[in-house]
Amino acid sequence: MKKVFNNLFVRLSVFAALLVLLSQCGGAKKSESTEEVAEEETSKTVQLEIEKPELTFGFIKLTDMAPLAIAKELGYFEDEGLFVTIEAQSNWKNVLDRVIDGQLDGSHMLAGQPIAAGAGFGRQAELITPFSMDLNGNGITVSNDVWSKMKPNVPVGEDGKPVHPIKADAIKPVIESYKADGKPFKMGMVFPVSTHNYEIRYWLAAAGINPGFYTADNIQGQVDADVLLSVTPPPQMPATLEAGTIYGYCVGEPWNQQAVFKGIGVPVTTNYDVWKNNPEKVFVMRKDFAEKYPNTAVAITKALIRAGKWLDAQGNRPQAVGILSMPEYVGADSVVIANSMTGTFEFEKGDKRSMPDFNVFFRYHATYPFYSDGTWFLTQMRRWGQIPESKPAGWYSETIKNIYRPDIWEKAAALLLEEGYLTKDEIPTTDGYKAPTADFIDGITYDGKDPIGYINSFPVGNKD
Repeated sequence: MKKVFNNLFVRLSVFAALLVLLSQCGGAKKSESTEEVAEEETSKTVQLEIEKPELTFGFIKLTDMAPLAIAKELGYFEDEGLFVTIEAQSNWKNVLDRVIDGQLDGSHMLAGQPIAAGAGFGRQAELITPFSMDLNGNGITVSNDVWSKMKPNVPVGEDGKPVHPIKADAIKPVIESYKADGKPFKMGMVFPVSTHNYEIRYWLAAAGINPGFYTADNIQGQVDADVLLSVTPPPQMPATLEAGTIYGYCVGEPWNQQAVFKGIGVPVTTNYDVWKNNPEKVFVMRKDFAEKYPNTAVAITKALIRAGKWLDAQGNRPQAVGILSMPEYVGADSVVIANSMTGTFEFEKGDKRSMPDFNVFFRYHATYPFYSDGTWFLTQMRRWGQIPESKPAGWYSETIKNIYRPDIWEKAAALLLEEGYLTKDEIPTTDGYKAPTADFIDGITYDGKDPIGYINSFPVGNKD
């Protein structure tokens, strides 16, 4: 009976949050088109023989945990015969440790975490990912004081507003002035193997600013650094910036928009501009879990794919914002979450711009675990010294194929196709590698099949 009342309370909370959001946004379209409703009515989930129906998953309070929240709140896990508890975790290290130790059956995780765990950096374990949770979703924010010093270096458009993307060239004179005054320039990121660490390093290095190297004696990655990067948990970023402990940071939403909302900082770029449609978080489980409970692993992936598709269906984001604003999920103000989740992004206060691809959960085959996405993280680990020695090209492909598991995704997708939840064009025809792309802020081409050539192409970084 207690569970029934709790579920009722959750649904009422979502409804209340949604009403608030809709009133602020001036209304919204229906969550699904007539065609989508018809598809749902004619689709029927065929449950597999689930080996482990009761599951506990972890997450960090970021908007890109959305597929987990949606799969639970809309009943997609239950459709698969899964009874899932989702628990917020305090930090990324805790997430990793609890999955490895078996306290969590799986978790929302930084893409770099399972890769580092299998590549020799940090705590080692056999982890896998069958599902990529999203594309894009991060930003780089600086304090108001740093922005005031950067702004004269930023080109202005005819409308008088800064021209985006803003490159790190604009912050370079500010960093040099701090250095001349004998003050270290400090910035935050969320974890040593986070996308955020590699993105802020990429952004800085593209302007010739050295973000520092990792060595056996300096696990903080600050050797020869022009900027001192340190770890701060995502929800603590705005408060740490406001306290003056750091002068800027790279983090996921809603913690860049929270800085704008509180009037303490200005986002200067997003990771969409650092690398267009870059992979972000992944869903991770232990390799032995997937081997012991293969049907359960496929069923989890099925539910998450459906959730990703629902999130990108026209008109559903306002409802998603209402769900994410609930305290058991992200717990931030719905207006703050909506700033990025509903197709816009606010830079300076009042400078809100259209960014329809800031958060992508399904489009562009976002849920597929491409080997090339994972290989990029390996190249950055080597670039900055987390992988201390040169590796042959074959090592990169062998390593990532032990961690990224498109075979599980493909089994899940094939079942969803049979059940009517997916169409053929939503399943990529691929060998696991995306085509080479130069959609980076420095214009350098990345080819996942040539990791050594890519590593050697950077002016700043280790060479092999």
